[in-house]
Amino acid sequence: MNLNHLHLHVADVERSAGFYERVFGLKRHLWHGGILFMRDDTGMDLALAPGGRETFPSWFHFGFRPDGMAQVRALHGAALEAGAPILEPLTEEDHFIFFRCADPDGYAIEVYWEPDEPAR
Repeated sequence: MNLNHLHLHVADVERSAGFYERVFGLKRHLWHGGILFMRDDTGMDLALAPGGRETFPSWFHFGFRPDGMAQVRALHGAALEAGAPILEPLTEEDHFIFFRCADPDGYAIEVYWEPDEPAR
């Protein structure tokens, strides 16, 4: 079983949809009332609802884990090109790479890759 749905309230659905299309490659899947469901190639849905940003604790974020280090670097470039604020710079450590950016509503997004190793 995989977690496959995230619902965000945003100030402007079209603006947010454009960001997630450009930076993360999500595609517009369907409208359900005023909520746009976007989907990635794995079937994860991002629901964008009108209404403005919700208030979360400062530690709150969600993330994308692409298939490798090169994809993290490419997404970092795409985020910069889209004008996304970089909250934590691109950092490469021993077999780990990540950065954090913000979407148009200020939601923190972590993009990271690490090898698939079992938890100890």
